[in-house]
Amino acid sequence: MPVSINPATGVEIATYDTMSDGEIEERLSLAASRFETWRHESWDMRRRILTRTAELLRDRAGRLGELMACEMGKPIAQAEAEAEKCAWVCDYYAEHAECFLQPQLVETDATRSLVRFDPLGPILAVMPWNFPLWQAFRFAAPNIAAGNVGLLKHASNVTGCALAIEELFRDAGAPDGVFQTLIIDHDQAERVMRDGRVRGITLTGSVAAGRTVGRVAGETLKPSVLELGGSDPFIVLADCDLEATIDGAVTGRTQNNGQSCIAAKRFIVERAILDRFTQRFLERMEGLVIGDPLDRATDIGPLAQPKFVHEIHDQVTRTQAAGGALLTGGAPLGDWCLLHGAPEETATTM
Repeated sequence: MPVSINPATGVEIATYDTMSDGEIEERLSLAASRFETWRHESWDMRRRILTRTAELLRDRAGRLGELMACEMGKPIAQAEAEAEKCAWVCDYYAEHAECFLQPQLVETDATRSLVRFDPLGPILAVMPWNFPLWQAFRFAAPNIAAGNVGLLKHASNVTGCALAIEELFRDAGAPDGVFQTLIIDHDQAERVMRDGRVRGITLTGSVAAGRTVGRVAGETLKPSVLELGGSDPFIVLADCDLEATIDGAVTGRTQNNGQSCIAAKRFIVERAILDRFTQRFLERMEGLVIGDPLDRATDIGPLAQPKFVHEIHDQVTRTQAAGGALLTGGAPLGDWCLLHGAPEETATTM
């Protein structure tokens, strides 16, 4: 049973019922039947829905930002900016997708050869909690524009965000079945992936989740897209603009409370500038405001789940034991540790 718990307070926001097998069947049947009409829908209709969705995202940015802040701890200003980014991607495909989808003539020995871009069918997206709107919209906007229909299995701790996305498309005028949220567990998700009506799968999540999706996609011969995080280096050379570099380094490490697959996770600094970089980086990091994600003065809110505090503290402790030097911090911050035993979500975490 999915539960949304505010990581800043430990207070339960909502509990959701996992869908029954019968409800899942209804949604899969609706997706399959809607695809047969949506794939032939006029481009003007698709454009209008994407444009209206963008308008609604901007109109509801405050409400959506608060929802993201409460469900996974994102600072409110960043959450509102995420809603705006989702509006941008809807506008982008409303403007450009028709051109992208035009057949491309290819020179061959045949009388006429071309590459054609046809919709595939219902596409299942298994998405993580760290960017609860953006991860879904970067999948949904181009697929809806292309004539596919979307099915979203979101991380359980951001179920409210998942339902809000479905509501946005519905309120924008999308016909029933163009975009649906599935509130399902991991076993149900695998059965959905194997269902013949699902024609493609996209995942952003852990390596373990990627192995599962890749295996199922291979066994069922379905196209899949896997984005499994990274360990990106931030490289600092001696001739850099130090202040601009520090700005980028601090943002790169702390954006979204540091919970980003493309975060700057390792800093490789040329020795000639190491001391200056380290001093300024520490000064800036120690000046960040840690607090309530709904407070606009907050730079860093809580980690999305209490178990992440344990994991990171363990990493810090083991690094020190291996000879690493602790320059600042190094311990959970009192109430912000929030060890309330929130439910785990392992299959789609970053």
